Amino acid sequence: MCIKLLFDQNLSYRLVKRVEATYPNSVHIASIGLDKSSDIDVWNYAKTHGFVIVTKDSDFNDLSTLYDFPPQIIWLKLGNSSVDAAQAVLLKYREYITTTILESSIGIIEINA
Repeated sequence: MCIKLLFDQNLSYRLVKRVEATYPNSVHIASIGLDKSSDIDVWNYAKTHGFVIVTKDSDFNDLSTLYDFPPQIIWLKLGNSSVDAAQAVLLKYREYITTTILESSIGIIEINA
């Protein structure tokens, strides 16, 4: 099973192409018209369509606390970082991310780098 990522507005749309070999069928919210949508609308889209949300802020952590999961969240705690840094983290932690998501054991994966 492939993990499909849904990149939040605070991450570059360029990440989609950069990680597509590892995370096929991933999308950025701007490419599906959700860039001006509320977090709950993004949450519901991810839940309905089987995406894992990738974000750099705590908003989706709060939603996970309220509504549990799915969708699962990858919270990249990278501060102001480049596209290269986000790409490197997603690829470096691929095995951990995939295993954790497929086991459905937790709702939020926090990655500090």
